[in-house]
Amino acid sequence: MSYVERRRFLWILLLVALALLAVVANATTLSRMRFEELARQATAVARVRCLARASFWENGEIWTDTTFTVVEQAKGFLPGVIKIRTQGGSVGHLHSRIEDVPVFHPGEEAYLFLWGREGEPLRVLGWAQGTFRIARDVRTGVETVTQDSAAVPVFDPRTHRFQHGGIRNLPLAVFQLKLKKALEQSAP
Repeated sequence: MSYVERRRFLWILLLVALALLAVVANATTLSRMRFEELARQATAVARVRCLARASFWENGEIWTDTTFTVVEQAKGFLPGVIKIRTQGGSVGHLHSRIEDVPVFHPGEEAYLFLWGREGEPLRVLGWAQGTFRIARDVRTGVETVTQDSAAVPVFDPRTHRFQHGGIRNLPLAVFQLKLKKALEQSAP
């Protein structure tokens, strides 16, 4: 290999390394939040029903506003209809998906642990960790709750490992008791 070819090869290798570094630097790793931490840090917790969602461009990124009706409020003060903003969505033929960001569909119900500041849109605290989907058994009518992050490995800072965890198929009544207890512990 000639000097010019080696030099070109090294420049290409450097550019590839910089591109990979940029990709890794933009990656997001969620740190596991215990249920009690979610309850304490949330500015509001509510059972909601999805009404609609709309995606749009803002500052070069695709965002989605999802409209919900508040079915039951457990913490905070929310109006009867709220909007939650999440990253990603679909605009025309372009699709943007961010791992662990919840996507909601009209008609579905969930308990959401929300976070927001005055004048800013509400967001789901901890993305998948703050989303608890409600499913109803068509035969029995029994409702259960499953945390979105139960199927996704999340980094646990105490063990320094990625672990699966979270709530899966918990009967709604048991979830509500767990939530009530966590909210009582987080009250000042």
